[in-house]
Amino acid sequence: MDVRLTRAGNRMIGLAMMMLVSAVIGTVVVAAAKSPAKPATPEPPAAAPAAARATPTTTPLPTKYVVLTFDDGPDVEYTPKVLEILAKYDAKATFFEVGQNVQKHPELTKLVHAAGHSVENHTWTHADLRKLSATAFRQQIMSTDQAIRAQIGSTPGCLRPPYGAVNAAVQQRAKALGKDLVVWTVDSRDWTKPGTTAIVQRVIKNVRSGSVILMHDGGGNRSQTIAALPIILKTLKAQGYGFRTLTC
Repeated sequence: MDVRLTRAGNRMIGLAMMMLVSAVIGTVVVAAAKSPAKPATPEPPAAAPAAARATPTTTPLPTKYVVLTFDDGPDVEYTPKVLEILAKYDAKATFFEVGQNVQKHPELTKLVHAAGHSVENHTWTHADLRKLSATAFRQQIMSTDQAIRAQIGSTPGCLRPPYGAVNAAVQQRAKALGKDLVVWTVDSRDWTKPGTTAIVQRVIKNVRSGSVILMHDGGGNRSQTIAALPIILKTLKAQGYGFRTLTC
């Protein structure tokens, strides 16, 4: 059936189409106006309060300082006395320990370390390293390392050759074992038992900033060292010296 619209009918359909298009456009505009705006980029979270952050703190090293060293221990009589005096004057030191003494008194090595001092290698039997074969040299050092490591949980990097005895072979062998040789610049000669006054004077007269001072907490009667140490520490502190330990 052929349907024909009158002119009036065509106008009515055209008007209806215009109204439909206007309604759709209006709906889109309204929807766009009601849609939320694009969210703003979120700000980064605020930093945690200072109290909540882990901030490592370290005690500044003194710029004017000496290095106190004690050889031949640990000794059941004198090492605890040295530790007590050092604690009283808030001084730290480096202990060059003989391996066989560590084996006899392991609790003292542990005590020295726990007090914040450095524990280093002074051979197993206090041997003159110049006179040893390569094998004996290695045994002296490695056995002492093992004894100390068992007590403090770390291996000494410093090696003090007994008597300060060094030659080219000692230097080469120490380097091969990863050791730094450490001697001293100020010798109190306390092992000669010259008297308390002489020990004090030898240290105080010769000390400079950076001096490495040699004393003993083992290897014999060290009562004169025990008597001299408080005087030395009190005098050094009065002169503005601080104390550093050795690590290699």
